[in-house]
Amino acid sequence: MEMTMSKSKPITLGAAIFYGGLIAGILDAADGFVANYFAAGLNPIQVLQFIASGVYGAAAFEKGIPAALVGLLAHFFIAFAVAATYVGATRFLPKLSREPVTWGTIYGAAVFIVMNFVVLPHTAVVKAPLSLPLFLNGVLGHALFVGLPIALAARRITNQSRLSTQAA
Repeated sequence: MEMTMSKSKPITLGAAIFYGGLIAGILDAADGFVANYFAAGLNPIQVLQFIASGVYGAAAFEKGIPAALVGLLAHFFIAFAVAATYVGATRFLPKLSREPVTWGTIYGAAVFIVMNFVVLPHTAVVKAPLSLPLFLNGVLGHALFVGLPIALAARRITNQSRLSTQAA
């Protein structure tokens, strides 16, 4: 009996950004909830309030569920922006789509480094002491749960463009 692998159905550029951002956002949030629970005893609401502290500063922890919702919206806005950046880059750097595991994991780790050491210092986010376990989890988690799903979604749009040029 011969087994063949079916090719996944091609998707549009917008769908690649949507699915990549959605999956990355969900996986990253879940990873953040679990890691922060074990490392600092924080619950998901507190993790989302910490994200909202980028806008509100320490006051985010006094604003309850509304601040957590702002944190959730900010988290997914960033996930979709990160996905759009990678998907857009595949149009000019096709290697990103040909080797999604390599470049997606590198991209995810780079996103974590840039967010934590370039972007966040310019916000009102509450300063937390550096935790080696959370840092390592952040780098690895972003590589696997942010960069990789985005790169795999981007590969599906690239496959569609290759198929359409071969048919012409």
